[in-house]
Amino acid sequence: MAIDAVLQLKCSCNQYPWGKKGSESLAARLCQQTPGWDQKGGADSLPDPEKEKTDFKIDEERFYSEMWIGTYPVLPSYVLETGEDLQDVLDRSPKELIGEPTMKKFGHTKLPYLPKVLSISKALPLQLHPNKEMAAKLHKENPQDFTDPNHKPEIALALGKFEAFCGFKPLKSIATLMELEPLKQFLPDVKKPELDDQGVKHIVHSMLTADDDTIASCVTALEKLSPDTFGQDTYIPKLIPRLKSQFDKTDPGLLVALITMNYLVLQKGESIYIPADGIHAYLSGDIIECMARSNNVLNVGFCLTFERNSADLFCSLLTFAPHSAEESMLKPAKYDGGKEGKTLVFAPPMSEFNMLQTTLDKNERETLAAVPGPSILIVTEGSGTMKAQGKSFELKEGFAFFVGQGVELELESKDGLLMHTAYVH
Repeated sequence: MAIDAVLQLKCSCNQYPWGKKGSESLAARLCQQTPGWDQKGGADSLPDPEKEKTDFKIDEERFYSEMWIGTYPVLPSYVLETGEDLQDVLDRSPKELIGEPTMKKFGHTKLPYLPKVLSISKALPLQLHPNKEMAAKLHKENPQDFTDPNHKPEIALALGKFEAFCGFKPLKSIATLMELEPLKQFLPDVKKPELDDQGVKHIVHSMLTADDDTIASCVTALEKLSPDTFGQDTYIPKLIPRLKSQFDKTDPGLLVALITMNYLVLQKGESIYIPADGIHAYLSGDIIECMARSNNVLNVGFCLTFERNSADLFCSLLTFAPHSAEESMLKPAKYDGGKEGKTLVFAPPMSEFNMLQTTLDKNERETLAAVPGPSILIVTEGSGTMKAQGKSFELKEGFAFFVGQGVELELESKDGLLMHTAYVH
């Protein structure tokens, strides 16, 4: 009997305070379209998988942050038609759906990546995701907080205007800002002729471990400086009041982000890549995010004091690539597997996945060639139809599908279509 390799999914949307409220959240609106599962948890918590699941319906008083699409056990997707956990379906027919090359490559039958839709109204925690070696160590020591032994490099693809702090500024830019009087206190006691990465690590550690009064007085002093003082970083005096209103002027993340990190404003269709151990904090916007299969994170700023992880551990893991705004960007290329030329590929320097973006105008068509690994796709705009395995599937905003290895997809839009697909390459 032929195995259905194209499965429409029911997904869930979690509720963190940094999400957007009610219907303002694209993640929630897309999740409601399927409809997805609503696993009732606390207002600022992950849903509780032990509680009864009902069809997802937006509560206009809640803040919705992330729609997850995949098989990670914290917030798994389910097959729309049967209600089964997608992972259970994959485990019954792994060779047919996942494919032997993918199973051999990763050593399991799970999806090696996790796509999400994020809706962001205020800054996420200043964070990094530990590399494989440290993730395995943390998982062994504290499996409750570090729920897997994997790394978590990721990409973020803008669905509209998207603000983010990502990686470190060029060393000369940081050195120039550190000459400002309020900031000199965070410099190393022994100064080298030129600032290097170890100097940046010292600065970040000094800021993260400073007491509240020191951070607050420094922020206040920076606010009193003329905007011209900050040179090309004219956004700094503009962002201080905004970040203060969200997290208070005692939050060390404010100084680390504004002084040492790249501030980027992306437009629809632009993307950034975050390597393992890469420092970042997202500020606002709606994005498609995709990462290696992991949920591990170390937070040190833009969050409550008791939620912060060790500054020592955080700084010991810091990587210093990218070291400019330009290096943070992930440029797309034409996708050879898009037979009508309507698809771009975002290919981060990692083995777990690539991301496709298919854009169709009214009544346009695209054929996506079969790939040797499993795919997850989501429609973020428009509508149309998809043909695969001799069947036709309706495509609408919020519809998400699992597509097994080796399956070609024929797409046709109605009034236009924007679709994103993560796949093992």
